[in-house]
Amino acid sequence: MSRRSLTLLKNLARNANGLGFQTRSVTYMPRPGDGAPRAVTLIPGDGIGPLVTNAVEQVMEAMHAPIFFEKYDVHGEMSRVPPEVMESIRKNKVCLKGGLKTPVGGGVSSLNVQLRKELDLFASLVNCFNLPGLPTRHENVDIVVIRENTEGEYAGLEHEVVPGVVESLKVITKFCSERIAKYAFEYAYLNNRKKVTAVHKANIMKLADGLFLESCREVAKKYPSITYNEIIVDNCCMQLVAKPEQFDVMVTPNLYGNLVANTAAGIAGGTGVMPGGNVGADHAVFEQGASAGNVGKDKIVLENKANPVALLLSSAMMLRHLQFPSFADRLETAVKKVIFEGKCRTKDLGGKSTTQEVVDAVIANLD
Repeated sequence: MSRRSLTLLKNLARNANGLGFQTRSVTYMPRPGDGAPRAVTLIPGDGIGPLVTNAVEQVMEAMHAPIFFEKYDVHGEMSRVPPEVMESIRKNKVCLKGGLKTPVGGGVSSLNVQLRKELDLFASLVNCFNLPGLPTRHENVDIVVIRENTEGEYAGLEHEVVPGVVESLKVITKFCSERIAKYAFEYAYLNNRKKVTAVHKANIMKLADGLFLESCREVAKKYPSITYNEIIVDNCCMQLVAKPEQFDVMVTPNLYGNLVANTAAGIAGGTGVMPGGNVGADHAVFEQGASAGNVGKDKIVLENKANPVALLLSSAMMLRHLQFPSFADRLETAVKKVIFEGKCRTKDLGGKSTTQEVVDAVIANLD
């Protein structure tokens, strides 16, 4: 056997037995003009937000990615997202944001929810998966939680009937239920996923969650190659912590999706490493996948020890959304190499590294 053949076999074996990182995928043929730099609205946000968004800026600059940021200061205590920020997102179609703090109890309404409603970002997508080299209780976890983002308990329809009695309305419509079901099945079809699970509480909320299930069942009939099943939300949480590998794509109403995504993220490695985004017909906002309203503790900010991995992976999702797949692959591969090597990890992953040390390691691992 020739020396060249031996080298090829060794390389194949290394890819098969190691992490399986590919240096180049099947050629992507861009359309003329696809390499033109794209503007992206950037909202650093509160708490750790400026740290992790700055990490993304550094990595994008190191990669010479064909994007540039329009940065705006937005904070959770504001009563509304400033008009110039909304105008920028509508113009650019894409936004990257850090966490925006949401007051608990009284105070202003959530700006995260405002963004989703005003831009009609009806689908939230969080990908919860095992990262090679990061030990977790369960293996083979690769769950995509697709959550309806505009109605349900997050409709914000609350009022005090009489002193001491508050009524909160849960709104479920056939239109919103059908379009989130269509998105979930379309996602599964386009990404070669095998199963979609609808999460509900229709045994108690027979009309509201019953309508959601009815919509999912109707859409499921159009995708016979994809297995469809249903699970009650409380049983779903128990099954997630007991046997998460049974789930593939999960489609949920608004509140359940928040609970399920955070539970799945905790199982697969923590909210600091789970990417996600919100998408509608015209716009997309990318952010940390789970606990987007969690802006971290002051101590983490002061010590510069926020974990940038989740937002870096969300940025890879954003690059694919912008049709820059090779840049997305380079970024994702570099992040996974850093996690696998285990030399640079923040405290939440069992390490002592600072945000900047993780960023430097990712940049050093860029192809």
